[in-house]
Amino acid sequence: MEQNSALLVIDVQNDFLPGGSLAVEDGNAIIPLINDISRKFQNVIITQDWHTNAHLSFASSHEGKAPFDTIEMPYGTQVLWPEHCVQESHGAALASDLNIPHTQMIIRKGYNHEIDSYSAFMEADKTTMTGLTGYLRERGIDSLYLCGLATDFCVAWSALDARAQGFECHVIEDACRAIDLDGSLKAAWENMQKAGVKPIQSNDL
Repeated sequence: MEQNSALLVIDVQNDFLPGGSLAVEDGNAIIPLINDISRKFQNVIITQDWHTNAHLSFASSHEGKAPFDTIEMPYGTQVLWPEHCVQESHGAALASDLNIPHTQMIIRKGYNHEIDSYSAFMEADKTTMTGLTGYLRERGIDSLYLCGLATDFCVAWSALDARAQGFECHVIEDACRAIDLDGSLKAAWENMQKAGVKPIQSNDL
């Protein structure tokens, strides 16, 4: 791919794979495909969910709440998750089969104890930036290709923010998997396509 393009590999971590605390069904199936896709790109960036202990997005941090309940936080409605991707834990580690040695940057997100963070670009308060936008602009990268986990949460939020920041954005459908919580996958795709995100397949590259 051209020097102005980059692949964003979203949250391919143990806790999101089968056996993990927030496993995405069939999530491990995309890893060989992502490894293959990555070889087509000079520029690759990986994101890594990186929560504090007792993060406020965890159901266990709220008495009487169960995973997938929702609460209102200062920045809006928050889905409460099982404990996952706690800093330095096995669950937070990138999948051992992920093999992208030419990765140029790992963006960690969700480390702010009181704010959840799905997007590679900014936290859920829509104010706190990760620094990815500036990095991409300084590198002259304006076209992004996203893959990873999960389509309807971290991939979709990253894609929407990419468009809001002025980047061309493609989501590689067959290199993603979804949680699909109460119709969240359909809603995510509707929102992404309204924003100008382009769905593609890996063989389109």
